[in-house]
Amino acid sequence: MPTVAESQTSTETDWVSRFADDVIAESERRAPGKPVVVASGLSPSGPIHLGNLREVMTPHLVADEIRRRGYTVRHLISWDDYDRYRKVPEGIPGVDKATWTEHIGKPLTSVPAPAGSSHPNWAEHFKAAMTAALDELGVEYDGISQTEQYTAGTYREQILHAMKHRADIDAVLDRYRTKKDPAAQGKGGKKPQQQKKVDEAELEAAEGSGAADEDDGSGNSAGYFPYKPYCGNCEKDLTVVTSYDDDTTELNYTCSGCGFAETVRLSEFNRGKLVWKVDWPMRWAYEGVIFEPSGVDHSSPGSSFVVGGQIVREVFDGVQPIGPMYAFVGISGMAKMSSSKGGVPTPADALKIMEAPLLRWLYARRKPNQSFKIAFDQEIQRLYDEWDSLGRKVADGTVLPADAAAHSRAVRTAAGELPSTPHPLPYRTLASVADITAGAEDQTLRILSELDPDNPLTSLDEARPRLDRAENWITTQVPAEARTIVRDEPDKELLGSLDDQGRESLRLLLEGLDTHWSLDGLTTLVYGVPKVLAGLEPDAKPTPELKAAQRSFFALLYRLLVSRDTGPRLPTLLLAVGADRVRRLLGA
Repeated sequence: MPTVAESQTSTETDWVSRFADDVIAESERRAPGKPVVVASGLSPSGPIHLGNLREVMTPHLVADEIRRRGYTVRHLISWDDYDRYRKVPEGIPGVDKATWTEHIGKPLTSVPAPAGSSHPNWAEHFKAAMTAALDELGVEYDGISQTEQYTAGTYREQILHAMKHRADIDAVLDRYRTKKDPAAQGKGGKKPQQQKKVDEAELEAAEGSGAADEDDGSGNSAGYFPYKPYCGNCEKDLTVVTSYDDDTTELNYTCSGCGFAETVRLSEFNRGKLVWKVDWPMRWAYEGVIFEPSGVDHSSPGSSFVVGGQIVREVFDGVQPIGPMYAFVGISGMAKMSSSKGGVPTPADALKIMEAPLLRWLYARRKPNQSFKIAFDQEIQRLYDEWDSLGRKVADGTVLPADAAAHSRAVRTAAGELPSTPHPLPYRTLASVADITAGAEDQTLRILSELDPDNPLTSLDEARPRLDRAENWITTQVPAEARTIVRDEPDKELLGSLDDQGRESLRLLLEGLDTHWSLDGLTTLVYGVPKVLAGLEPDAKPTPELKAAQRSFFALLYRLLVSRDTGPRLPTLLLAVGADRVRRLLGA
């Protein structure tokens, strides 16, 4: 574990340290001597995707830095599982859209899980995959189910307080509401249910973060109410509060969905919740949250974060958390994905093709306001090369301070090191070998053990879990037409059409196989053959003409070995094919 001095990287270069400084100072000002509280919110309304993960990783990295400095920290993750079920996501296995549409309006924990799921309801089904991913990523947190909080009456005092101050809340909200024609307003000048200034694109972007449920509350001829009961008959939130008595807490509501009406005492009633724009600031005050980031969808006037800052201060006598707006996370390539909204991948999807430290690094190295992409296509190979290069710089002491900090946050937490691959061979090499061998373990071990004769691999377990991730990438993300299939028989027609230079290039390659049979040796050999043919030394610097000759030689080898002009790196391909088969396919 790094020392405090090592973890306190220059705040000019390390965004995590800078926020940690601010959060510690703010916590000592607001709540001296108490644990530092940071927070995230996730809605299990469907697959929780990699964009939502930034909602967790940003406070996690800050919390972990504060823990490294010796402070006690609580990272709260509020599972917004008492939110309404808004719509049926596309592409969910085991979900018939017509059947699940009947549940729209119910709490997420009252909606059945997809068919075949082992979980008791919709929310638990999608929470399970995320909690498993967070465990693998080393995220330490306190999970809070909002269903449990509301149905247990935990927020009763806060709900009664909000209802008592509903006029104050309404006044705050009214500053941001879209102005409507007076003729369209309710009797006596009362406002009908209003609409937030957010367009459809913003709502789509907010899906899964809690921001999509932007209901202001019930507004009708009886007035404004920031509380929404779930119907006692159909369980849906298609309800309108028709009256409320502050003294007795007696509340009347009707359901527009099924026609049910009911009178309840809010001091005893636990089947409903505050609307989102009031619920969020209420929780800030209740939990004493010091730091919580929010997505860019919250930055517009009238958004829940902007409005919440005023409501928490003016209604709940609290303080809005500090925290940045974070940018969106993009995806590079999404072959064979089956998540919602056209295949948006989840953290679990990413962890099938990359190790946890690499995924952590992607979130740690970029400031929250910087967007970035997570690679599911060929770019993952370059990303792993960059990651391995960073590791070498850390090892030899040539790394820059900010890069060292990001690496440290990726490979370990305050609790210790994350699991790693004992013998981390290049990801692109592992992927090529997995492609060529179709996962055959004996062949894979033979090839990998020959990569570095001075430090040979003795067991595939030494290359795991990186090997498993590379195999998963090849089998799930690389299209069948891009897979590598080695020829069974020599291409006699092509071999017979070669000129003297082509035949000589193959002779030089075959002649050097035995003495160059390692990854580095074969690299030297395949790049050196065109040099020798040009009358140059094997270590001669490349010229434009030489590079063109090398490309032509490589294309010839690919055509003879895999019947294509391109393929995996030739040294890896030669090792995978094996010396005897290479000799046969090249016409020895």
